[in-house]
Amino acid sequence: MSITGEKFQQLVDIMARLRGEEGCPWDIEQTHTSLSRHALEEVYEVIESIDEGRFNDLPGELGDLLLQVVFHAQIAADDDRFTINDVLDEINEKLIRRHPHVFGDDVIETAEEQTQAWEQSKLNHEGKHSAVDGVPKQLPALLRAHRLQGKAAAVGFDWDVIEPVWGKIQEEMAELQHAWQSGHIAHTQEELGDVLFAVVNLSRFLQVEPEQALRNACEKFTRRFKKVEEEFKNRGQKMSQLPLEELDRVWDDVKAQERKSG
Repeated sequence: MSITGEKFQQLVDIMARLRGEEGCPWDIEQTHTSLSRHALEEVYEVIESIDEGRFNDLPGELGDLLLQVVFHAQIAADDDRFTINDVLDEINEKLIRRHPHVFGDDVIETAEEQTQAWEQSKLNHEGKHSAVDGVPKQLPALLRAHRLQGKAAAVGFDWDVIEPVWGKIQEEMAELQHAWQSGHIAHTQEELGDVLFAVVNLSRFLQVEPEQALRNACEKFTRRFKKVEEEFKNRGQKMSQLPLEELDRVWDDVKAQERKSG
């Protein structure tokens, strides 16, 4: 299936009209800053559709995300800074530059080699001063840690095997326990961060996305906790008035039932 560009041009034209003199008051008032939170929301809605397998909804969610790109480009065009064509030129040139094995004569045979070449291209051609530059501070902390570690690994700052990674977690856990026992809150917070960072590093070696793993864990906890609540509601009992041992027994029963049915 070929793409003629007519539909994309239609979107650009619609956005220009919405921002025009006789357009929509809300659209006209928007700025890059006011729109930034909407872009983040649209990204999360795309992710949610994928996570929940709602692929029939995905075209609409991707369309909402694309609208954010066109919207920002129109704001910039209104201020005579850049246009949507500049946005497209930038990404086209970047994709070609970062894939020299496809659009040039370089030889890259594995995904790992491509990751290393991708990061090296940023350092050589895009003005990056550090391998870890370009990771947004606004990313969720687990995702940012994963990206930082991956960028460092791409330039060789990484273990070759997983065994030292397990050892690092044990080391950081011991330091966290020592900090907690000392009663120093700031030190405890620092050491807890080191433990989480080390666990994220383990996720890289296990080839598991930590953000997705934690989201799954949150969903599992929510599902099981609601079943526990329902059980005590059916009994006519209030959880807050029961000993933890009784709550744990029902929790264990819910887990066992899930595992049996799964």
